Amino acid sequence: AIEAVARYFAGALPPGGVILDLMSSWRSHIPEDLSTGKLVGLGLNAVEMAENSQLDQAVVHDINADPVLPFDDGAFDAVVVTVSIQYVVKPLEVFRQVNRVLGEGGNLHVVYSNRMFPTKAVAIWKALDDTRRAQLIASYFRNSGGWGPPEVLDIGGDQGPDADPVHVVSAGKSHRPDGN
Repeated sequence: AIEAVARYFAGALPPGGVILDLMSSWRSHIPEDLSTGKLVGLGLNAVEMAENSQLDQAVVHDINADPVLPFDDGAFDAVVVTVSIQYVVKPLEVFRQVNRVLGEGGNLHVVYSNRMFPTKAVAIWKALDDTRRAQLIASYFRNSGGWGPPEVLDIGGDQGPDADPVHVVSAGKSHRPDGN
């Protein structure tokens, strides 16, 4: 699963881009050989983010308590949320904020698997299967406004019966606020 995420990011993230790792932790899953202009992590745990050698900057901020991202408009070329979307309690507000901090042509990539901390995940996430989770994330894009059509990908491939499924829902910032 980790290799699948790294392969996806290698092809999806802009080389030399300024990337926001939203809900960051001790690992960013960005390939080591992908040249980034800057990798900023925003997460809850300063100690874990300090262990993440890929981050150029770590920002401690709880998006569930305050979904307003502490960054300038258009500051990032891409934003990634890796195996954490199931913990967001105000997804539309967060997606609006991500849209605000993305520059022209920027993309949000939401990676998820079937793993979670059940005591922390939002109720709707726990009630859905992987296909419906993709539909839920796509609805976050559609209902928050300012996004192009979401793309749903299964990036896990055929890894065998014990492998974790890995999926991505991504969309680009639209040129128009209505998403067209």
